[in-house]
Amino acid sequence: MTHPAGPAGTPVTPAELLDAFARTRARLDGGEVTYWWTGDVHSWAPGEPYRRLFGFEGLNVSRLAADGEGGGYRLLSREAAFYLDPVTREIMETWQGKPVVHVWNDPANQKWRPFPIPVTELGDQICFSLEIPLAYPSPLKVEQYPDHSADDTYRALELFQFFAPATVLGTDRVSVPATMSWTRMSPWLPWMEQGARPGGLVFHCRGRKLDSYEQVPERTRAYIAGHHPRFARAPRKWSEPNETSWTYFRRLYPPDRDAL
Repeated sequence: MTHPAGPAGTPVTPAELLDAFARTRARLDGGEVTYWWTGDVHSWAPGEPYRRLFGFEGLNVSRLAADGEGGGYRLLSREAAFYLDPVTREIMETWQGKPVVHVWNDPANQKWRPFPIPVTELGDQICFSLEIPLAYPSPLKVEQYPDHSADDTYRALELFQFFAPATVLGTDRVSVPATMSWTRMSPWLPWMEQGARPGGLVFHCRGRKLDSYEQVPERTRAYIAGHHPRFARAPRKWSEPNETSWTYFRRLYPPDRDAL
């Protein structure tokens, strides 16, 4: 990590750095922003070779709102993502005879406060790096979901990189072009029904900030329109708690179902 400086060589304050990140991740004028990404999901397990199980494609549609508490922001967003056949790249509906549960996270909101965001200078670009270790009580308790969960604590590691023009540190533009990469280490997905089997998944994706939602691939827009059309737009009001793949699975398959 380096300590970034503005165009005059003066140090960038945490508040200025947050504004630069906000221009990269969203828009300062509150307009909608769509990020789209694509990649693959790999499995790992003791004594087994790594395997590419799925392709993965998704998007996040968001808008930024000023938050009066501490000079920060609220990011209001929804995100949808789909597991793909690793060869044909078509959206999968079943895997090994089991129904695939795609990602429909609504909301996927964040609160931002000024803090020293890790930044690396890369010539005419800079990279904002966010490393997010997660550990919290799992919505899917092993006693209730023995086929779908291996631990009463959900543990994962989310690794984000956002690449923007180095001029983002001094510009007065409300938004700048950006690309991104994302890696996640996580347990097996609940719908895979791996139970207590050791191992898990690695998601490896890359993407970019689009000029508009219409630049999302037509196949993906059609799938969203046919299933949950609201995911084409960002939320207008703050709500909580956030949805995750684990809470969404629990809502689809509550623990009092006969199958459980």
